[in-house]
Amino acid sequence: MKVLVPVKRVVDYNVKVRVKPDQSGVDLANVKMSMNPFDEIAVEEAVRLKEAGTVEEIVVVSIGPEKAQDQIRQALAMGADRGLLITAEGEVESLAVAKLLKAVCEEEKPDVVLLGKQAIDDDRNQTGQMLAALMGWSQGTFASKVEKDGDKLHVTREVDGGLQTIALSLPAVVTTDLRLNEPRYASLPNIMKAKKKPLDKKAASEFGVDLTPRLETLKVTEPPKREAGIKVESVEELVDKLKNEAGVL
Repeated sequence: MKVLVPVKRVVDYNVKVRVKPDQSGVDLANVKMSMNPFDEIAVEEAVRLKEAGTVEEIVVVSIGPEKAQDQIRQALAMGADRGLLITAEGEVESLAVAKLLKAVCEEEKPDVVLLGKQAIDDDRNQTGQMLAALMGWSQGTFASKVEKDGDKLHVTREVDGGLQTIALSLPAVVTTDLRLNEPRYASLPNIMKAKKKPLDKKAASEFGVDLTPRLETLKVTEPPKREAGIKVESVEELVDKLKNEAGVL
């Protein structure tokens, strides 16, 4: 079985995000960038499936600037086999990403596309679903467990009523949730080996996909600062303030 794992370059989740003075977007100057955490979980799951003998090849693809090759090499150090970088400057929206991934799928012919359910920068949570629709493939979203059984891929996912397990026919698109696994740390020897591995590079323009944004960002602002709390002497005083000052009772 062949697995394609798309990964995205995002601001590291430990970094405090700053807004540009003109409120046109997030300031990325001198900011640490990392692999999207949900995509890192997808890479880990693909590697685990390979270690179990279920997967034969793992191909990692990233769409973004030249520096996105750092995230691909991180995936290679974790255990992926090949990397593909599709260079594109500026923001590439979910639909354009899905169309580019569709073109990659038509070339690579993977059995499964395994990707994070959402990116922590835009939180859109729609690329996987769009790709499945464009390809006409079955899909399993928010996966907390993935198992191969015969010619079916069993995906356990969290729903309002508990857990739901669905049997997907291949090829399929699976999006990963946080509870699926805990990604490993790549060893130093593997990191050094990954730096020397050649990467395939293609420009987004080669695929004939329109990357023109369909959404316009009018303004980006920081959330209001939280006001300091106060101490009360009794439950009665607390109830009074919640009722008469906060207006929540």
